[in-house]
This record gives sequence, structure tokens and C-alpha cells, in this order.
Amino acid sequence: MFDIINSSHADLQTFLWDNFEGLQNASLLLGGRPALSATKSLIADICSKPELTRRDQIGLVRLHELLTLEYVHDFDRPESAYFAVIDPAEPYIEEICLLADQLADRMTAVAQASGMEMEAQEVPYAV
Repeated sequence: MFDIINSSHADLQTFLWDNFEGLQNASLLLGGRPALSATKSLIADICSKPELTRRDQIGLVRLHELLTLEYVHDFDRPESAYFAVIDPAEPYIEEICLLADQLADRMTAVAQASGMEMEAQEVPYAV
């Protein structure tokens, strides 16, 4: 009858909701419209469910990889082109780093609370 949401999942949902705009802006800046769409969908999915699905887990890993510039040195991926036009001295770079760290903390908490592993998988954004 009632869905019980564990506290780490609720904390993740609150973080995603409170940082919705910043995560969208970072996704657009670092990965373009496909990354923006993926981030919007991911946040909506996670915030509407009492637990993470495997798809949500993969989406969180992808988002974290985007925020941490995991693939910017791979010239076959669009992230490298988006990164090339960014000025590292801009103040929003620090905000993106903080978002990445805070997301990682919440992902770790959810993984520990549920016994799941969130591993990086190379799955490109759908265009």
C-alpha cells in the first residue's frame, strides 16, 4: 500500500531536485542537448520512484562521468568538443566540481544502503 523510501534514496532525490537547474546546465555545457535530455529524464525517473532501477544506476554513473570529465580526452566522443570551448577559469567550473562530489557521495550512500554496485560502463548517450 505504501512505498517505503530508504533515507539515502530520499537524500539522493532531494539532492537531484534541489540541484535540478545546476545539473541541467552542467549537462548541456559538458555534453550538449543529448546529455541535457538524459539528465532531465534521469532526474524525473529517480524522483518519481521509491528505489533505483538498473537503468537509473547506469544513468547516475553516466551523469557522474560527464561531470567529472571522464571522456573528454576521447576525441570520438562529443564531450571532448564541448570541453574544448570551456574556459577553466570560469566560476561555474567550481560549481560543477561540487555537484560531482556531492553526487558521488549520494551514489555511494545509496549503493551502501542497498548493497548494489554502481560501476562505470561505457554507454554513449543516445542521439
